[in-house]
Amino acid sequence: MRLLHTSDWHLGQLFYEHTRVQEHHAFLTWLIGELNRQAVDVLLISGDIYHTATPPTQAENQLYEFVKAAKAACPTLHIVIIAGNHDSAKRITTAQPLLAQFDTHVVGRFDFQRPELSVINITCGDQHCAILALPYLRASDIPDAQMSYAQAVKEAYQLMLEQCQLEDDSNVIAMGHLHARGATVSEDSERALVIGGEDAIGADVFPPQACYVALGHLHKAQSVNAKEYIRYSGTPFAMSFSERQYHHQVLLLEVQDNALQSVNPLYIPRHRQLHLVPEATLLPLAQVCEQIRQLSGPDDEQGYIRVRLSSKELATDFREQIEHALQGKDLLFCGVERVRSQRESKNDELELQDLSQVERLDAAHLLSEAVNEHDELEDHDITNEVKDLFAQLVQDVEQEGNNED
Repeated sequence: MRLLHTSDWHLGQLFYEHTRVQEHHAFLTWLIGELNRQAVDVLLISGDIYHTATPPTQAENQLYEFVKAAKAACPTLHIVIIAGNHDSAKRITTAQPLLAQFDTHVVGRFDFQRPELSVINITCGDQHCAILALPYLRASDIPDAQMSYAQAVKEAYQLMLEQCQLEDDSNVIAMGHLHARGATVSEDSERALVIGGEDAIGADVFPPQACYVALGHLHKAQSVNAKEYIRYSGTPFAMSFSERQYHHQVLLLEVQDNALQSVNPLYIPRHRQLHLVPEATLLPLAQVCEQIRQLSGPDDEQGYIRVRLSSKELATDFREQIEHALQGKDLLFCGVERVRSQRESKNDELELQDLSQVERLDAAHLLSEAVNEHDELEDHDITNEVKDLFAQLVQDVEQEGNNED
C-alpha cells in the first residue's frame, strides 16, 4: 500500500500581504501529477489545511477543486484530512457528506466519547489500513482537567485502537497535529505554542502498534528523535525568508503487513523564488540597490524580495530608491528589515538582529532585550517574580491568539 504524507498547506495565506493563490495552484497541480505517477492509494493531510479559521472563499474552493481533480486523475484514491490548530473543526467538516462521495475522509475534532469517529478503515487489494486520525486537540476537547496534554493524546490513540478490529497484517497509521519533543521548529515562521514548551510531547505517546506516524504542525520535514517511522512532512513551500534555501517536500511511503517498507521525499518545485538582499554582510543603500538591479535570469522571475538595511541607514528616501531598483522585475516587495549589529563580549562575533522579528522571541529573550536596551538596568534587577509574571503575560497573549484561531 502506497501513501503520500503532506501537511500544513495553509490555503488562503498572505505572504507579506501578497496572495499565494498561484503558488497553491501550482503545488496542487504538481501534487495531482505525483499522485498519479506514484500510484498512491491514500493521501494523508495532517492538519492546517487552511491558514485561518475563517479562510477566504477562494481557499475553500481550491480544496474542493483539488479533491475533485485528484479523484478524476486517480479514481481509486482515498484522502484523509485532519484539522490543525489553524483550522476551524466545524468549517472543515461542513462539507463532509459531499467530500465522502469522493472518498475523502475529514476529522475535525476528536470526541473522547465516540473515538470510533476518528478511525478510518481503508482496504486496497489484499492490504487493510486502519488510520487513527487525531486532529489538533484543544483544551476544550480534553474531558479531564487533571489530565496533561501528553496524557490526553496518548489516551486518544489508545481509545481509537480499542475500536479497531485488527488482523495480524493490518497496517496501522497514526496521524496527528502537534508538537513532538525533539523536533526542530522553523525559524521565523512558527510561534511558540506555550511558554516553556508545555505542549511539546514525547514520542512515547504514539501507539507502538503503528508502523508509521504522519505528523503536521511543524514546518520542517524531519523525523522525531531519530525514529524513521515518526515524521513531519513540513509545509509545501517557504513560510518565511529563513526557509529560502530549504527544499520542501512531501513523503511517499510504502507499508505492507504492518511494516514500513520505505519512506522517500518527493521535492516540490518552487513557484516563486525568495531573495534576501543582501544575504549576509550589511551594505550601504546604494550597493543594496545595485544588487537588486543585478537580479535577473529565469531563476529570479516571479520572486519575492526582502531588503535588509542597517538601523543606522539614515536616507529618508530609501523606499523610493529600492522601488526604482525594482522597476521592470517580477519581484514582489516584502518590506525592509531594519537590522542592528552588536559585538558579543564572549566571542566578539558580529550578530545581526532583525528588529521586526522581536515579537517572535520567547519571554526570557524579550526581557533580555529590554535589559540590553536600557543602560540603567542589570540582569539582577529582573527578579524571578518579574520573570514569572512576564512569562504568564506572554502566555495569556498567546492563548488569546489561539482562541481567536
